[in-house]
Amino acid sequence: MIKNIEVDDVRYALDGSAGSDAIHTNPVYSYAVTRLFDDSGLTGTGFAFTLGEGNDLVCKAAHYYAGKLVGKDIEETMADFGRLFNQLSNDQQFRWLGPHKGVVHLALASVTNACYDLWAKKRGVPLWKLLNDLSPEQIVATLDLSYLEDELTHAQAIQMLTDQRSTSHQRENILQTGYPGYDTSIGWFNYSDEKVRENCKKALEEGFTAMKLKVGSVDPERDIRRAHIVREIAGDNVKVMLDANQQWNLPQAISICNKFKSMNPYWIEEPTHPDDVLAHKTLANAVAPVKLALGEHVPNKIIFKNYLQTGCASFIQVDAVRVGGVSEFITVSLLCKKYGVPVVPHVGDMGQLHQHLVLFNHISMGHEALFLEHIPHLQQHFVNPVHISNGVYITPQEPGSSCDLIALSQK
Repeated sequence: MIKNIEVDDVRYALDGSAGSDAIHTNPVYSYAVTRLFDDSGLTGTGFAFTLGEGNDLVCKAAHYYAGKLVGKDIEETMADFGRLFNQLSNDQQFRWLGPHKGVVHLALASVTNACYDLWAKKRGVPLWKLLNDLSPEQIVATLDLSYLEDELTHAQAIQMLTDQRSTSHQRENILQTGYPGYDTSIGWFNYSDEKVRENCKKALEEGFTAMKLKVGSVDPERDIRRAHIVREIAGDNVKVMLDANQQWNLPQAISICNKFKSMNPYWIEEPTHPDDVLAHKTLANAVAPVKLALGEHVPNKIIFKNYLQTGCASFIQVDAVRVGGVSEFITVSLLCKKYGVPVVPHVGDMGQLHQHLVLFNHISMGHEALFLEHIPHLQQHFVNPVHISNGVYITPQEPGSSCDLIALSQK
């Protein structure tokens, strides 16, 4: 039984220009951390990710949600978590502050993720194993499919998962080989051209076969020059992605994305405002065959549904610390599977949580094991940090979701 809760505001200033992009020039990587203390002595840890200011507001909202879990048994809670998620996300007063977006939804992600972590620890297994061992019915019981009935019913979700079970064993080899990663840290926005060159060479030496450059400069020629630098160093066989972090309006995006064609980007990420579904549809048509990736700032399953319905997103980057946590992440992954669109999560949480979720996506849902973003700047702060070897994530073996922070575990 959950006997107590704590929510902590944890912030880490980054060194130099790390983490910078066209919009966020001086980020402070921060977590709103929810901890659920079980009477068995276990602690479930979950978090949402922010860039500093406002992290305290997320913590306050998370405390409100987490308080409703005191006295509950985690196994009983997770057996029908979809219903609880629906109740919390539609709280009569907090819903007005969203609905299903912003501070309150980030807070719900923190609490939801703590529930999944405690559940896995209670069973003594890593989160990826817990999820893969659940039956389709048990998985769907953790999901809230409201407002998706036109695309995905409970019966359809169960059938989709059931259809994959007969071949899931064929995909379990990923547990031994490791899940491929890609390096985002080669080209933070404020890095010099020379720093980008050095980082590209280092990434290749470390075994990465894909990497990402931040773009969105006031002068587009700077972006084009730097993109060609990365392509020159990486060669034609390495996937190179470009990330504008929402910097361009639609006319700018059409013009600049077409200019990038000469260096053959694997995708262009967040080219314009994340709420503007129709602009992305127009853009996708205008710059084809260049592909668009999005999801870092898409807050809920409804907007993801709309993106999938328009067919403009070639890669969905749903983030379990941006949407309402693991539950909504799985829901979006099911929608993507229906539409045949790869899920490549945004890794604002340094991959600690998502390394588990992509294994579930691949093994139990049949998603392609494309790759997972790797950002190393906070790894030293985790009790069980991700391990990357030769460009791949080594499968975590410790119980839980790998989200325990050293500073809090020592309190």
